[in-house]
Amino acid sequence: MAYILSLETATTNCSVSLSKDGKTIVLKEGNDKSYSHAERLHVYINEVLKEAKISSSSLDAIAVSKGPGSYTGLRIGVSAAKGLCFALEKPLISIPTLDALAHQVNIEEGIIVSMLDARRMEVYSAIYNSNYKQIRETQAQILDENSFSDYLEKGKVYFIGNGVEKTKIIIKHPNAYFIEDKFPSASEMSMLSYNKYKLGDTEDVAYFEPYYLKDFVALKPKEK
Repeated sequence: MAYILSLETATTNCSVSLSKDGKTIVLKEGNDKSYSHAERLHVYINEVLKEAKISSSSLDAIAVSKGPGSYTGLRIGVSAAKGLCFALEKPLISIPTLDALAHQVNIEEGIIVSMLDARRMEVYSAIYNSNYKQIRETQAQILDENSFSDYLEKGKVYFIGNGVEKTKIIIKHPNAYFIEDKFPSASEMSMLSYNKYKLGDTEDVAYFEPYYLKDFVALKPKEK
């Protein structure tokens, strides 16, 4: 029996789940555009453990969404996860954010494009088949009317994530299906982290860093 606490902070959705043998038993999450993860995350962790009626020492591992995504959000999630691992002497498991997001789609045929919004017309995306096998690596790409055309010409393509809003404006292909208002959630991390736990596929807590995909660029504040 394995209890795993999963933390997802890569987007505006601050999400915490507790799973038992790969099944989510408690989930707390809130989507706030102000990125209030620093205030919410530890509150959600405490609430999840309290609702499950287990202590933090009973956890078998901590899982964290590794990115890509918001630089600040990822830093908060990974810092919290590493802190728990050090304090509790538990292993750290990392889950690619786009992998977990893709698991919100259940299809029999076609492909899944898991995508997160980046600046302007850019998205971070990865592509999976109907069995969730990744068939194209994670990329940062600028969207245009020809984006994903090779896949769209071959069959149905299901787009999911907060990058969908601007993608649907540009891509008008009849094989394009847009699943709106979906964000990465700790719930889909449960089985993914359990599978890694069983294999002993864990991270070096001291040296683990989020997968940013691109370097952080600080924006100048707007002049008043």
